[in-house]
Formats: sequence, structure tokens, C-alpha cells
Amino acid sequence: MAYKVMIMPPAKRRLDMYVYYTLETLKNRQAAKSILEDVKATKKRLSVIADSLKICDDPILAKYEYRKIHFAKHKFVMIYRIEGNQVIVDGMFHELQDYEGIFARELHLGESDEEE
Repeated sequence: MAYKVMIMPPAKRRLDMYVYYTLETLKNRQAAKSILEDVKATKKRLSVIADSLKICDDPILAKYEYRKIHFAKHKFVMIYRIEGNQVIVDGMFHELQDYEGIFARELHLGESDEEE
């Protein structure tokens, strides 16, 4: 099945932050371009293999059936969920971050208190 891959605004903002850092702080236009090319290639791979990747280990992410895909050439990951024929990328992180923990905390902040 071919999925339509959508990168949601929070993930897009993180990507923009990484590219901006590469351009402005590291002064490396070629590396920034390479990251963007890797995003495009990862989206293409994801459109084909999204349902074959395992669900995340973090219990909060697993509850929502989030999965992750690693970029081919850079140390980044996309955290995504599948809804019908769409792949929704809600998070994009550098691999050296505690990306599952950070993303799970962000999800948890948006939840209502279930113990009321």
C-alpha cells in the first residue's frame, strides 16, 4: 500500500530549526541541503514501508501506535502514526536526543486528567 505522508507543523518546525542551525551556526549550506534531500528520501521510503516498522517502545507512544523511521544519511528520526492511507509525522528529532521521552512528554501534556 502506498501511503500519503504528511509532516505536521510541530515536526516541520523542528526540521526548520535543524536546517537553520546548520545554515546559520555551522555555516554549511551543502549540509543543510543534504538534510532536506534526506527528508524527501525518508518520506518516499515511509510511503512504502510505514506499516512494516515496529511500534515505539515507550508506553505512551505505544498507546497511540507511534512508530519511528531513521533517516538514511543523517542522525534524525521521524515519529509517525498511521491513519487509514495516511502517515502523519508528528515529531522529528536528532537521534542523540531522548526523542521518545521528549515526544511522550509532549503528548502527555496535551492529555486531560483521566483520574477525575
